[in-house]
Amino acid sequence: MRIARVASPKGVAFGAVHGDGDDLTVAEIANDPNTTPWTDPTFTGTTWPLNEVRLLTPFLPPKIVCIGRNYAEHAEEFGNAVPDAPILFLKPNTAVIGPGAEIKLPADSTRVDFEAELAVVIGSGGRDIPAERALSSVLGYTIANDVTARDQQEADGQWTRAKGHDTFCPLGPWIETVFDPSDVAIRSTLDGQPRQDSRTSLMINDVPALIEYVSAVMTLRPLDIILTGTPAGVGPMTPGQTVSITIEGLGTLTNPVGRR
Repeated sequence: MRIARVASPKGVAFGAVHGDGDDLTVAEIANDPNTTPWTDPTFTGTTWPLNEVRLLTPFLPPKIVCIGRNYAEHAEEFGNAVPDAPILFLKPNTAVIGPGAEIKLPADSTRVDFEAELAVVIGSGGRDIPAERALSSVLGYTIANDVTARDQQEADGQWTRAKGHDTFCPLGPWIETVFDPSDVAIRSTLDGQPRQDSRTSLMINDVPALIEYVSAVMTLRPLDIILTGTPAGVGPMTPGQTVSITIEGLGTLTNPVGRR
């Protein structure tokens, strides 16, 4: 099931997205998925064509746990060694924006990059989750852009400022609850020109391994997300451009770029 949050004629609503291609509709969910199971919604009977509502970020994650250098070619494109263990860092949830919202480049950065990433949405969560049952703790998957002020990342050594600016975590367009993350295409374009083109099977650490590793460090709560790393091909954005990230089976997340 694809669960979205939309600005509808009735106000902000949750809905299930049905259909394929350009023929998509949103069926309004009566109950708030944040307080009742996302996998067992009740519907109001109201539906809208997707092009008559505005997609918002599907939810606000309590915390955003990110993985650095989880694709070998991305590590190598910046002259870094492939890490022996996952590199963890956090993004604040104030960085989250939805589809179509503007990524605002900060005035104190000279280079801000896009980074296409698969986002794992935690369901039941927990602590010390073994890899063999890690996927049972997952609610679903969505798309993220781990926007990065590259010059600040290099200057600071640690990555909080570079990764944490407002608007630096576009998320969406919806949560897909039935999805196999093991081997799907992940791509990005800038103004329609191909930039990244890889597959999730090339992750150094796969989704179950990442859940096991992260949950050994910190308790994972419902709707926390794990960003699983970006493949090679990242690059800078400038105001007026548009970046799109497509993951096979999940859809496309598109955001324009502006200046703060």
